Amino acid sequence: MKPIALVSLLLALASLSCKTSPEGPYDIIIQNSKIVDGTGNPWYQADIGIYRDKVAAIGKLDPRLAKRVIDAGGKVVTPGFIDMLGQSEHTILVDNRAMSKISQGITTEINGEGESAAPVNEKISKELKPFLDKYNLSADWTDFNGYFARVEKNKTAINMASYVGAAQVREYVIGFENREPTSAEMDQMRQLVREAMQQGAFGVSSALEYTPAMYAKTQELIELAKAAAEFGGIYVTHIRNEQEKIVEAVLEAADIGRAAKIPVEIWHLKVAEKPNWGRMSEIVRIIQQHRNQGLDMSADVYPYIAFGNSLSAPLPGWVQEGGTEKLLARLKDQMVRKQVRKELEASGKARGMDFQLMMISYVSNPSLKQWEGKRLTEVAAAWKKDPIETMFDFIIADSARTSRVVFAMTEEDLRLAMGQPWVSFCSDATARALDGPTSDGRPHPRAYGSFPRILAQYVRESKILSLEDAIRKMTSLPAQRVGIKDRGILKVGFYADIVMFDPETITDKATFENPHQYSEGMSLVLVNGKPVWENGKFTGNLPGRVLRGPGYMH
Repeated sequence: MKPIALVSLLLALASLSCKTSPEGPYDIIIQNSKIVDGTGNPWYQADIGIYRDKVAAIGKLDPRLAKRVIDAGGKVVTPGFIDMLGQSEHTILVDNRAMSKISQGITTEINGEGESAAPVNEKISKELKPFLDKYNLSADWTDFNGYFARVEKNKTAINMASYVGAAQVREYVIGFENREPTSAEMDQMRQLVREAMQQGAFGVSSALEYTPAMYAKTQELIELAKAAAEFGGIYVTHIRNEQEKIVEAVLEAADIGRAAKIPVEIWHLKVAEKPNWGRMSEIVRIIQQHRNQGLDMSADVYPYIAFGNSLSAPLPGWVQEGGTEKLLARLKDQMVRKQVRKELEASGKARGMDFQLMMISYVSNPSLKQWEGKRLTEVAAAWKKDPIETMFDFIIADSARTSRVVFAMTEEDLRLAMGQPWVSFCSDATARALDGPTSDGRPHPRAYGSFPRILAQYVRESKILSLEDAIRKMTSLPAQRVGIKDRGILKVGFYADIVMFDPETITDKATFENPHQYSEGMSLVLVNGKPVWENGKFTGNLPGRVLRGPGYMH
């Protein structure tokens, strides 16, 4: 061979090893795609070339340059979905497949609703112990560095990210008491938030309807939000009241954002309980007014008209103060029960509470398992007690570890919220599976069906959203909202978190009666360039990564 020809051959071979060359090579080419790129722009036809963990090229690509060619056959190809509120920070260590998430196209989950995986000390570990023991799980970390290292060692099918919980740092410093922090304690709490931000948290979160989070006054939250703002974080909140005092709760979130100079995200925006139905237009108007005035405020929703939390959640804060043991002791005291009943019957929250619409979704005590999937009124009839007494006794019998689902919202309010340009989506659910340790109970179907349900019910059927806008709300909007770089858009150089589905057939299957059902129609899910879900099955790959926030210091 002539020297010139040899040089040409070597140059050609060298070009094939170039990882970003539009001429290849590629690990995967997805051909014949209808690309919905996540920006909200109209779909377009193209091939996608993937090399290692990135999108290397988009256009007309030569299939001979790929190790594997996938023919999309005209199916829609989009960025992987980002769940603005997952609950899998502990269960991902129990079952790293994240089956209920990958089967609906979720490739990234953000965790930490007021309480977070870190920081952890002895006080928190003691309260967590019954949950951890159930899964034979040990919390062998104290901060986010340790937790993220545990996730990375354990591996995962999806990308995991987290906020640091305002309640978490309160529990770490104060415990479960209902009091304000001292000046020294406030300094310690602020420092814990700063450390969490430096270790990769995306912001600080609160869940103010729950104890001990509800004990925090607005100024305490402002101080913690200021600490997160120093590192470019976000303040994200389950607001203090989603029922009769929702306006005041939204205004408090706005006050925190304005005082701390930090963006605000309201989790799972809803107007709950019958007396409040129809007020979503008022809430949307308030948020939009704040946006018009320059406050970076937004929200997310899940596509169901039922919420889920613990059976003990409606109890007054003073009953729950001090943790689970003290809660149970108080509920066994007849004088305390009378006072709790009186407060529940007098409160707006209880007046809107219809026990017929309250379903038991999970119990820990094996002797109570028969009641999973039953309404609280059915339990009350069998026990020959009124619903409030039944609720008290059930909480005691199950050591305050019962979960419930409450059918408390309306489709009209949900659709109005969903249509706002600043609203993204969440599942508000832990990753589940049809087999293994996370297959128990009757969880809220949002664990299995949230994102396909949006595509089926609200894009294809009722046309509340266009396909392009729905995908924007699942991808680039949440990525932009929290500061996730190089994800959320199908773009050369971005990470290859990619999903493929038929918009005419994708649908959720999970119901409240039978929630353990994977969604259908998700043909392919790639995480960091590796298939994790294909043809209705888990592939065995665990390419997920820990994603760290804007304040992360290596």
